Amino acid sequence: MSLAARAAALAVAIALSATQLGAAQAARPLPDREPLFTATRENLSRAQREQYRYAYKERRSDLHVNPFGSRVGTEGMRVYEVTPRPGNVVIRKLIERDGKPVTPSPTEGEQRRVARESSTGRPVIDDIVDTLDFRIDRRETSEGRDTIVVAFTPRPDAKPQTREGRIASKFKGEIWIDEAVHEVIRARATAIDDLSLGYGLVARLNEGTMATLTRAPVAGGVWLPTSVRVVGDGRAMLFFRKLTVDYVLEWFDYKRVL
Repeated sequence: MSLAARAAALAVAIALSATQLGAAQAARPLPDREPLFTATRENLSRAQREQYRYAYKERRSDLHVNPFGSRVGTEGMRVYEVTPRPGNVVIRKLIERDGKPVTPSPTEGEQRRVARESSTGRPVIDDIVDTLDFRIDRRETSEGRDTIVVAFTPRPDAKPQTREGRIASKFKGEIWIDEAVHEVIRARATAIDDLSLGYGLVARLNEGTMATLTRAPVAGGVWLPTSVRVVGDGRAMLFFRKLTVDYVLEWFDYKRVL
Protein backbone atom coordinates (compact mmCIF):
# COMPACT_ATOMS: atom_id res chain seq x y z
CA MET A 1 0.00 0.00 0.00
CA SER A 2 1.42 3.41 -0.95
CA LEU A 3 2.04 6.15 1.61
CA ALA A 4 -0.86 8.19 0.19
CA ALA A 5 -3.21 5.20 0.43
CA ARG A 6 -2.16 4.55 4.03
CA ALA A 7 -2.73 8.20 4.91
CA ALA A 8 -6.18 8.07 3.35
CA ALA A 9 -7.02 4.85 5.21
CA LEU A 10 -5.83 6.41 8.48
CA ALA A 11 -7.96 9.50 7.88
CA VAL A 12 -11.02 7.31 7.26
CA ALA A 13 -10.31 5.28 10.42
CA ILE A 14 -9.98 8.47 12.51
CA ALA A 15 -13.20 9.88 11.05
CA LEU A 16 -15.07 6.65 11.80
CA SER A 17 -13.69 6.56 15.35
CA ALA A 18 -14.73 10.16 15.93
CA THR A 19 -18.21 9.38 14.59
CA GLN A 20 -18.53 6.35 16.88
CA LEU A 21 -17.28 8.37 19.86
CA GLY A 22 -19.79 11.12 19.13
CA ALA A 23 -22.57 8.57 18.89
CA ALA A 24 -21.52 7.02 22.19
CA GLN A 25 -21.52 10.43 23.88
CA ALA A 26 -24.92 11.25 22.43
CA ALA A 27 -26.22 7.94 23.77
CA ARG A 28 -25.13 8.73 27.33
CA PRO A 29 -28.18 9.24 29.49
CA LEU A 30 -28.78 12.73 30.78
CA PRO A 31 -28.30 13.18 34.55
CA ASP A 32 -31.16 12.96 37.01
CA ARG A 33 -32.92 16.28 37.35
CA GLU A 34 -33.07 16.71 41.12
CA PRO A 35 -29.41 16.00 42.06
CA LEU A 36 -28.19 18.27 39.25
CA PHE A 37 -30.54 21.13 40.12
CA THR A 38 -29.96 20.81 43.87
CA ALA A 39 -26.15 20.93 43.55
CA THR A 40 -26.26 23.82 41.06
CA ARG A 41 -28.67 25.79 43.23
CA GLU A 42 -26.43 25.31 46.28
CA ASN A 43 -23.42 26.57 44.31
CA LEU A 44 -25.34 29.63 43.12
CA SER A 45 -26.45 30.38 46.68
CA ARG A 46 -22.84 30.07 47.87
CA ALA A 47 -21.67 32.45 45.15
CA GLN A 48 -24.42 34.90 46.09
CA ARG A 49 -23.17 34.91 49.68
CA GLU A 50 -19.46 35.05 48.86
CA GLN A 51 -19.47 37.72 46.14
CA TYR A 52 -19.99 40.41 48.79
CA ARG A 53 -16.54 39.63 50.15
CA TYR A 54 -14.73 40.46 46.89
CA ALA A 55 -13.25 43.61 45.45
CA TYR A 56 -13.13 43.77 41.66
CA LYS A 57 -12.95 45.99 38.62
CA GLU A 58 -16.03 46.72 36.55
CA ARG A 59 -15.94 47.77 32.90
CA ARG A 60 -19.17 49.14 31.48
CA SER A 61 -20.41 50.98 28.42
CA ASP A 62 -21.91 54.35 29.31
CA LEU A 63 -25.68 54.21 29.51
CA HIS A 64 -26.55 57.31 27.50
CA VAL A 65 -29.80 58.43 25.90
CA ASN A 66 -29.36 60.95 23.11
CA PRO A 67 -32.52 62.94 22.28
CA PHE A 68 -31.22 63.55 18.76
CA GLY A 69 -29.94 60.04 18.11
CA SER A 70 -30.94 56.45 18.66
CA ARG A 71 -28.25 54.79 20.74
CA VAL A 72 -28.14 53.56 24.31
CA GLY A 73 -25.09 52.15 26.06
CA THR A 74 -22.62 52.71 23.24
CA GLU A 75 -21.20 56.13 24.10
CA GLY A 76 -17.84 55.15 25.55
CA MET A 77 -16.42 52.84 28.20
CA ARG A 78 -15.63 53.33 31.88
CA VAL A 79 -13.73 51.18 34.36
CA TYR A 80 -14.48 51.32 38.08
CA GLU A 81 -12.65 49.90 41.07
CA VAL A 82 -15.23 48.45 43.44
CA THR A 83 -14.31 47.69 47.06
CA PRO A 84 -16.64 46.26 49.72
CA ARG A 85 -16.78 47.61 53.26
CA PRO A 86 -18.37 46.15 56.38
CA GLY A 87 -22.06 46.92 56.71
CA ASN A 88 -23.04 45.81 53.18
CA VAL A 89 -21.48 48.94 51.65
CA VAL A 90 -19.23 49.40 48.60
CA ILE A 91 -16.88 52.16 47.47
CA ARG A 92 -16.75 52.82 43.71
CA LYS A 93 -13.87 54.72 42.11
CA LEU A 94 -13.68 55.71 38.46
CA ILE A 95 -10.17 54.73 37.31
CA GLU A 96 -10.42 54.72 33.51
CA ARG A 97 -12.49 56.43 30.83
CA ASP A 98 -12.32 55.32 27.17
CA GLY A 99 -9.02 53.52 27.75
CA LYS A 100 -7.33 56.45 29.53
CA PRO A 101 -6.55 56.54 33.27
CA VAL A 102 -8.50 59.04 35.34
CA THR A 103 -6.32 60.86 37.89
CA PRO A 104 -7.15 61.50 40.62
CA SER A 105 -9.77 58.77 40.72
CA PRO A 106 -13.17 60.24 41.64
CA THR A 107 -15.02 58.35 44.35
CA GLU A 108 -18.75 58.02 43.91
CA GLY A 109 -19.22 57.64 47.65
CA GLU A 110 -20.67 54.81 49.64
CA GLN A 111 -23.40 52.75 48.02
CA ARG A 112 -25.57 50.11 49.56
CA ARG A 113 -25.28 46.79 47.79
CA VAL A 114 -28.29 45.19 46.14
CA ALA A 115 -30.27 43.31 48.75
CA ARG A 116 -29.64 39.59 48.81
CA GLU A 117 -33.10 38.98 50.20
CA SER A 118 -36.59 40.24 49.56
CA SER A 119 -38.48 42.29 52.12
CA THR A 120 -39.86 38.98 53.42
CA GLY A 121 -36.34 37.63 54.01
CA ARG A 122 -36.43 35.29 51.02
CA PRO A 123 -33.07 34.76 49.23
CA VAL A 124 -32.88 36.27 45.75
CA ILE A 125 -31.61 33.01 44.22
CA ASP A 126 -34.59 31.10 45.62
CA ASP A 127 -36.97 33.73 44.26
CA ILE A 128 -35.48 33.52 40.75
CA VAL A 129 -35.42 29.71 40.73
CA ASP A 130 -39.03 29.48 41.90
CA THR A 131 -40.08 32.00 39.23
CA LEU A 132 -38.84 29.79 36.38
CA ASP A 133 -39.59 26.30 35.09
CA PHE A 134 -36.45 24.29 34.18
CA ARG A 135 -36.06 21.35 31.80
CA ILE A 136 -32.91 19.35 31.02
CA ASP A 137 -32.54 19.59 27.26
CA ARG A 138 -29.24 18.07 26.09
CA ARG A 139 -25.56 17.47 26.71
CA GLU A 140 -23.05 19.72 24.93
CA THR A 141 -19.33 20.53 24.93
CA SER A 142 -18.72 24.23 25.60
CA GLU A 143 -15.30 25.86 25.99
CA GLY A 144 -13.75 22.43 26.48
CA ARG A 145 -16.17 21.50 29.28
CA ASP A 146 -18.84 18.83 29.30
CA THR A 147 -22.04 20.73 30.01
CA ILE A 148 -25.71 20.03 30.52
CA VAL A 149 -27.96 22.50 28.74
CA VAL A 150 -31.08 23.41 30.69
CA ALA A 151 -33.96 25.27 29.05
CA PHE A 152 -36.09 27.62 31.15
CA THR A 153 -39.38 29.49 30.81
CA PRO A 154 -41.36 31.60 33.30
CA ARG A 155 -43.91 29.82 35.46
CA PRO A 156 -47.37 31.19 34.60
CA ASP A 157 -48.37 31.14 38.29
CA ALA A 158 -45.12 32.60 39.66
CA LYS A 159 -45.27 35.52 42.09
CA PRO A 160 -41.70 36.87 42.34
CA GLN A 161 -40.94 38.96 45.41
CA THR A 162 -37.62 40.53 44.34
CA ARG A 163 -36.64 42.86 41.51
CA GLU A 164 -34.41 40.12 40.10
CA GLY A 165 -37.27 37.64 40.19
CA ARG A 166 -39.59 40.04 38.38
CA ILE A 167 -36.97 40.56 35.67
CA ALA A 168 -36.49 36.78 35.35
CA SER A 169 -40.24 36.37 34.78
CA LYS A 170 -39.85 38.27 31.51
CA PHE A 171 -37.36 35.84 29.95
CA LYS A 172 -36.96 32.39 28.48
CA GLY A 173 -33.67 30.82 27.47
CA GLU A 174 -30.95 28.28 28.17
CA ILE A 175 -28.33 27.67 30.86
CA TRP A 176 -25.05 25.77 30.39
CA ILE A 177 -24.05 23.86 33.56
CA ASP A 178 -20.59 22.33 33.96
CA GLU A 179 -21.44 18.67 34.54
CA ALA A 180 -18.36 17.97 36.66
CA VAL A 181 -18.65 20.83 39.18
CA HIS A 182 -22.34 21.79 38.83
CA GLU A 183 -21.58 25.44 38.10
CA VAL A 184 -23.38 27.68 35.62
CA ILE A 185 -20.85 28.82 33.01
CA ARG A 186 -23.22 30.67 30.70
CA ALA A 187 -26.85 31.71 30.40
CA ARG A 188 -28.60 33.14 27.36
CA ALA A 189 -32.09 34.61 27.62
CA THR A 190 -34.63 36.25 25.33
CA ALA A 191 -37.31 38.63 26.57
CA ILE A 192 -40.85 37.37 25.94
CA ASP A 193 -42.35 40.72 26.97
CA ASP A 194 -41.37 44.40 26.97
CA LEU A 195 -38.98 45.55 29.73
CA SER A 196 -38.86 48.90 31.52
CA LEU A 197 -35.75 50.86 32.49
CA GLY A 198 -35.95 53.37 35.30
CA TYR A 199 -39.47 52.27 36.31
CA GLY A 200 -40.64 52.91 32.76
CA LEU A 201 -39.67 56.59 32.86
CA VAL A 202 -36.33 56.29 31.03
CA ALA A 203 -36.83 53.68 28.33
CA ARG A 204 -38.67 50.55 27.34
CA LEU A 205 -36.93 47.58 25.71
CA ASN A 206 -38.93 45.49 23.27
CA GLU A 207 -39.81 41.83 23.39
CA GLY A 208 -36.96 39.91 21.79
CA THR A 209 -34.21 41.73 23.72
CA MET A 210 -31.38 39.25 24.36
CA ALA A 211 -29.20 38.99 27.47
CA THR A 212 -26.09 36.82 27.92
CA LEU A 213 -24.34 36.10 31.22
CA THR A 214 -20.96 34.39 31.69
CA ARG A 215 -19.38 33.05 34.90
CA ALA A 216 -15.94 31.69 35.80
CA PRO A 217 -13.98 30.57 38.87
CA VAL A 218 -12.10 33.34 40.70
CA ALA A 219 -9.65 33.42 43.62
CA GLY A 220 -10.77 31.03 46.29
CA GLY A 221 -12.52 28.72 43.84
CA VAL A 222 -15.84 30.58 43.92
CA TRP A 223 -17.60 31.02 40.58
CA LEU A 224 -18.71 34.63 39.97
CA PRO A 225 -20.13 36.61 37.03
CA THR A 226 -17.62 37.85 34.46
CA SER A 227 -19.88 39.59 31.93
CA VAL A 228 -23.41 40.55 30.98
CA ARG A 229 -24.46 41.80 27.56
CA VAL A 230 -27.89 43.13 26.63
CA VAL A 231 -28.79 43.62 22.96
CA GLY A 232 -32.13 44.80 21.62
CA ASP A 233 -34.37 47.60 20.45
CA GLY A 234 -36.65 49.87 22.39
CA ARG A 235 -37.92 53.38 22.84
CA ALA A 236 -36.84 56.35 24.94
CA MET A 237 -39.94 57.32 26.89
CA LEU A 238 -38.96 60.98 27.37
CA PHE A 239 -38.22 61.70 23.70
CA PHE A 240 -40.37 58.98 22.09
CA ARG A 241 -37.47 57.90 19.89
CA LYS A 242 -36.43 54.44 18.80
CA LEU A 243 -33.38 53.08 20.61
CA THR A 244 -30.80 50.46 19.71
CA VAL A 245 -29.25 48.93 22.82
CA ASP A 246 -25.90 47.14 23.05
CA TYR A 247 -24.95 47.36 26.71
CA VAL A 248 -22.00 45.48 28.20
CA LEU A 249 -20.86 44.94 31.79
CA GLU A 250 -17.63 43.07 32.59
CA TRP A 251 -16.17 42.13 35.99
CA PHE A 252 -12.53 41.10 36.46
CA ASP A 253 -9.55 41.16 38.88
CA TYR A 254 -11.61 39.66 41.70
CA LYS A 255 -9.83 39.75 45.07
CA ARG A 256 -11.28 38.61 48.36
CA VAL A 257 -10.96 41.38 50.96
CA LEU A 258 -13.57 40.53 53.62
